[in-house]
Amino acid sequence: MIRYTLTRLALLVLGLFVASVLIFLTLRVLPGDIAQLIAGTNSTPEQIAAIRERLGLGRPLPVQYVDWIAGVFRGDLGSSLLTGTSVVDELAEKSQVTVPLGILSLAIAILLSVPLGVLSAMRRGRAEGTALTFSAQALAAVPVVWAGMMLVVVFAVWLGWLPAQGFPRAGWQDPWAALRSLLLPALTIGIVEGAMLMRFVRSATLQAVGQDFVRTAAAKGLTRNAALVRHGLPVVGLSVITVLGLQVAGIIVGAVVIEELFALPGIGRMLVADVGARDLPKVQGELLALTGFVLIVGFVVDLVHRALDPRQREAS
Repeated sequence: MIRYTLTRLALLVLGLFVASVLIFLTLRVLPGDIAQLIAGTNSTPEQIAAIRERLGLGRPLPVQYVDWIAGVFRGDLGSSLLTGTSVVDELAEKSQVTVPLGILSLAIAILLSVPLGVLSAMRRGRAEGTALTFSAQALAAVPVVWAGMMLVVVFAVWLGWLPAQGFPRAGWQDPWAALRSLLLPALTIGIVEGAMLMRFVRSATLQAVGQDFVRTAAAKGLTRNAALVRHGLPVVGLSVITVLGLQVAGIIVGAVVIEELFALPGIGRMLVADVGARDLPKVQGELLALTGFVLIVGFVVDLVHRALDPRQREAS
């Protein structure tokens, strides 16, 4: 287990390094000039050149990368070229919206997908099983923006139960208002991601039903459903844990779109604004933080899966 952990940790570090290089180089090929943006439309070439010199934008790219990555090792993701604020401080502030949104979305996806996926597998060939399978396929194909707009129309416009947009100024000092503002965005992401996860749960459950140990348990006196619940669902759970690591990436991508749609002051909306403003140091710090988070989640999922699955330990 120690050797496996060290190997996965080395791959995590390598993945972060490759991601940092790709992020740095990709942002440098974007059109536009940050010095021109800071100086304004009426600036002279001399003023633009002075700003580029002050910000170090004229230095060779390898030197800029080394300076940036050295700061990352010190816990400094850089500062905004436009406002001078620390990227770490802004990420900490915006995460108070994005992190609860992600946790709530993931909880909704799990609560919807696991029981409905198992039920659709156990009712395969019946009307309810077919209806659940068709619904999951349809919802998985729905664009997240369209799903969000439909939920706004139903729950905010027609019923008036939840706010359509915004986040309370007091933040989590008013927990109920903050939670209500996140319910519709979380439902939007949770339903779409849950539909995709439900299809996988159904497939994993059908595969578990055909395993020898489930059939043996049924032959010893357990009903088919009891054998599946007692012996098959733990195997399904191991498979679901693996997929949840991929779902986290989907939730982050969904949060970028949903925060803009619902006017939530989170990391996703901040990232979109900073890309439009060509605030390169801030954007690359945000992208590296999000990439690192996804890689760390995958690392943890791998370790948990190996710790819970005796077959992997025996194979090693």
